[in-house]
Amino acid sequence: MTLRFAYGTNGLTDLRLDDALFLLADLGYAGVGLTLDHMHFDPMAADLSVRTSRLAHTLAILGLTVTVETGARYVLHPRRKHGPSLLDPDPDGRAARVRLLVRAVQTAADLGAHAVHCFSGIVPEGVDHDSAWKRLADELAPVLDAASGLGVPLAVEPEPGHLLATLDDFHQLRHLLGSPDALGLTLDIGHCQCLEPDPPAECVRAAAPWVRHVQIEDMRRGVHEHLPFGEGDIDFPPVLDALTELTCTGYQGLITVELPRHSHAGPTLAEGSLHFLRDLEGGAHA
Repeated sequence: MTLRFAYGTNGLTDLRLDDALFLLADLGYAGVGLTLDHMHFDPMAADLSVRTSRLAHTLAILGLTVTVETGARYVLHPRRKHGPSLLDPDPDGRAARVRLLVRAVQTAADLGAHAVHCFSGIVPEGVDHDSAWKRLADELAPVLDAASGLGVPLAVEPEPGHLLATLDDFHQLRHLLGSPDALGLTLDIGHCQCLEPDPPAECVRAAAPWVRHVQIEDMRRGVHEHLPFGEGDIDFPPVLDALTELTCTGYQGLITVELPRHSHAGPTLAEGSLHFLRDLEGGAHA
């Protein structure tokens, strides 16, 4: 079964959005990881529904599937990276993040996206972990209600340095919330290499029932730095085998190349990344 590769717009920020989309379609990508941000598709600007309809038309013309990502660094605050988060000490800050995520869910539904990505945020100074977990569960509740009502999976990403940093942390949140159907997982292959005790391929297999979105890049053990393929430590053939197994057991989402710090070379890396992945996939099935 052919894997459906995508490329994240957070790695193409030097291009206009339409140029980025046409590039990915021309290269042969199946989809795009759309980061909601001021550079490409601002979720806070006016006429969101009109812009969403226009974007949906473009995606349909190009034959691109989409997932919606909410990891923009400064979309809510010009000086606080990824802030305010769902764990923010200020209730108004947390409410702003919830509104963004609910808006992202509606946008994803209007685009026909297969999932909405989100993250927990770091634990604020002076907040104990038990309180942080309760706060995360409470703030996610209305987002999950929106996702459930619109039939769009919410895919939480374990992020190094955040409260929810590992696969075990994802399961802790899942149990806290009572295992809602709308709650899924964004599995980042590089993050598995960075933090998880098992190899990334085994992480794919262990997480398979909950995976709703996959991000992929190279990375080194213990260093949270997204790297182009071949510059890190990941053994990719077993990962591609495990991802193929995942698609054979029902995963219908995208596998999105995630290189947010490499926009200066975005077009070149987009082309090279797809060649790298397709060559490995061909070897796996030869």
